[in-house]
Formats: sequence, C-alpha cells, structure tokens
Amino acid sequence: MKTIKRSIGRVALVATMILTVSCKDANKNEAPSSASNKVTQVKMDSSKDMAMNDSQDAVAEAILKDYFNLKDALVGDDNDKAKILGGILAKSLGNLDKTKYSDSQQKELIDIIEDATEHAEHISESDIKHQREHFKILSKDITDMVAITGTATKLYEQFCPMYDGGTAWLSKEENVLNPYYGSSMLRCGKVQREIN
Repeated sequence: MKTIKRSIGRVALVATMILTVSCKDANKNEAPSSASNKVTQVKMDSSKDMAMNDSQDAVAEAILKDYFNLKDALVGDDNDKAKILGGILAKSLGNLDKTKYSDSQQKELIDIIEDATEHAEHISESDIKHQREHFKILSKDITDMVAITGTATKLYEQFCPMYDGGTAWLSKEENVLNPYYGSSMLRCGKVQREIN
C-alpha cells in the first residue's frame, strides 16, 4: 500500500514539475508579436454581459481599485499588505448602492457582494496560500459584479492554466503579472479577453 502511495505521489510530483516548466518555457519562447499577443475583443451586450451606462457607479470603481491593490499585493508576495487590503476591500464592497439597478440585478448583486465580502474578510485573516485560494473566488465575484455595474476602465481578464485547474483574474494592464504564484511564476498566464 505504501508503494502505491509513493508511486502516485511521484507521478503527481512529476506532472506538476512538467506543467510548471511548460508554463515557464511557453512564456520564454513567445515572440512579442501582435499575433502572439492577440486578444479577443468582447462585444458588450447589455442584456448579458457588461451593463454600460453613462453614470458609472463611483463606488463600483472604488471597489475595483481596492481589488487591483489587493491583486498587486499578491503579485508581490506581500502577505501583510494583502491582509490590510482585504479588509479595505471588504468595507468597500459594503458601500455599493444596489438600488441603481433592476430588481433582478439587485438580487444578483446582493449575492455577489455577500460572497465577495466573505472572501475579502478571509484574505484579511489568512496566510498567503489561503489568500490566493480566496482570491480565486473573489476574482469571479468581482468579474460578475462588473458584468452588472460596468466600468469606465478597460480591463483585461487574464488566465493562469496552472493554478487550481485554471484560474482567471482581472487586471488594468495587458501585461500578465500572476497573483496566484507571485515571484515563483510571475508571467504565467495570458489575456483571455478585454472588458469594455
């Protein structure tokens, strides 16, 4: 039984190492050309995707700013700063005025904000490994929020195929800086789509 467990462990270790190297090598071998940096422009459909209106919600923009600050702390492997910024983001999320939206959007926003706040609070209390686990779900929540509130800023949804079976996050810059691996695999990932 121990032999089987050791064999499975070795196979898992080898697979992880191969994936890590392939992700790093893929980024090194890419030539900086317009073809390799091709980004899919997403057309916005107000009924499905981003609800873009003339009066952008300043609180939603502040939430995004706090989210990006948190992302940058994780990129920099800064556990203490991420704790502080998780707490700030949790407070910002509570300030979103949901009454500006339709009844169905309000219901969605209530669920999104509740879940995002919970994950931001966990980030404010956790070690960096757990911060990154919570950041994965928080990123989905913030993306869902932006789908309702819209944004005045062009955002990039980026994707890391390595972290937890593949994970996305939002960025203000097209340049990939991975919050899930920080300095150990900083450039692992790609832009999936542009938002706005």
